[in-house]
Amino acid sequence: MTRAVALRPNCEAIVDGDTRLTYAQWSRRVRGLTGGLRSLGLRTGDVIASIGQNTFRHLECWVGIPAAGMVLNDLNYRLAVPELAFIINDCGARALVADAAYLEVARQLQPLCPSIEYLVYAGPEAAPEGWTAWDDLCAAEPLAADHPELRGITADTLAAISYTGGTTGLPKGVMQSHGNLLANAKHMLIANPLLPTDRFIHAAPMFHAADAATTFALTFVGGAHVCIRGYEPELFGRIVEAERITVALIVPTMINMLLNHPATPSRDLSSWRLLMYGASPMPVELLLRACSMLPCDFVQLYGMTEAAPLVTSTQPGDNRDGARGIEPARSRLASCGQPVVGVEVEVRRTDGTVCKPREVGEVHVRGPNIMMGYWNRPDETAAALIGDGWYRSGDVAWADEDGYLFVVDRAKDMIISGGENIYTTEVENAVFQHPAVLEVAVFGIPDKDFGERVHAEVVIKAGTSLGADEIVAVCREHIGGYKVPRSVTIRSEPLPKSGAGKILKRNLRDPYWVGKERAVN
Repeated sequence: MTRAVALRPNCEAIVDGDTRLTYAQWSRRVRGLTGGLRSLGLRTGDVIASIGQNTFRHLECWVGIPAAGMVLNDLNYRLAVPELAFIINDCGARALVADAAYLEVARQLQPLCPSIEYLVYAGPEAAPEGWTAWDDLCAAEPLAADHPELRGITADTLAAISYTGGTTGLPKGVMQSHGNLLANAKHMLIANPLLPTDRFIHAAPMFHAADAATTFALTFVGGAHVCIRGYEPELFGRIVEAERITVALIVPTMINMLLNHPATPSRDLSSWRLLMYGASPMPVELLLRACSMLPCDFVQLYGMTEAAPLVTSTQPGDNRDGARGIEPARSRLASCGQPVVGVEVEVRRTDGTVCKPREVGEVHVRGPNIMMGYWNRPDETAAALIGDGWYRSGDVAWADEDGYLFVVDRAKDMIISGGENIYTTEVENAVFQHPAVLEVAVFGIPDKDFGERVHAEVVIKAGTSLGADEIVAVCREHIGGYKVPRSVTIRSEPLPKSGAGKILKRNLRDPYWVGKERAVN
């Protein structure tokens, strides 16, 4: 932010409803947090959890908490209360920041999380009793730039703990340093340059790593952050039109909703120059339709929270040329692009050797954006960070002769539905809460709207009966709604297993994907 204030102090930094702030005004609020957070009793290195919609105060959490030498734990508001409580307790957050939309959730969390000492209300209204107003913290006297507690912040200082689903059924906290976040922002600027005149709409949830990366990249160049509370195609289109949005980053599901909204064809979207999409592959048919309906260039991004998150990107002209049938772009419409400058990617065989072009293997990534490790998970850290700076992604892919990457499957048991990562073990653990369940296998099957949907195959115990609606009901008690199975098959015969007794999910999953080019959608 220092650069933006020096070069564009009186230019618009924030648009959030009726709130409009210049970079000079926004910087004063963010700098106030260095003193305001300490006035509560928080100290350097303390973890602060945050839950809320897309607001400029939420953005201030991402920019201001690390700048104060503290650690942000930005919570996925789609998770159930028990899941959120586990995360807060796991990272030992001392403070919880919540806006009006999640005030009741925060109140439910407080008695479940003994580490929470301070409650902060991030809304425009007066803070509830027992809570401190976020705006009061922003108005505090800032610490001097050379204060000892700020001088100690280095590239290796922990900035954020971002939780992702775990293959053991428990979420893992990805430790992101200041160096990780800033390196990735620079990678993004090189891959897809943002301009001081750009106006970016925060439509994807701010707790997503991709939105955070764009936050830092856009602030570097002094562009305008335009906030909407959450994605809804009518609201999104209206704000793009009214605020002359130039850049957006959303997931394919959101793009599909926008294309199918009746108001979209009549809107003036001529200001829109770049649409970045990621989190899950874009079906080629949807991409071709988007190219025909929207005026912007399209780039697909690929990454993961462990990489803060950007790893590869297509070029702005790739998809347009592909839509016109120009080769080799036409053959690369399903690609997630080449490694961005600053990041190395290798597709490796199981023995660790590098695959030849077009040979399928596991994606490995190296760069200054790769995480410090998983919080309090030494075994899982050792399995993921395999030495010499390389990270094992668990994604299965192949690369062409020019390094364009094509993700074809996932080694991890993970479903991507509407851009959200869903780990099947988490869902299976929830299904097993029903006493009649003997066996369960959860996997993703094709869905035309969300890419994949969660499907469960359930074997019931002898002498019991069980309906699909009962499985759905028990899951809703224990996990976020987006993880709940959308379809359930009740079986009486055992699930197929290997000689070692492992359930053969692929035998169950493959029939649903017959005729598909990829085993992810």
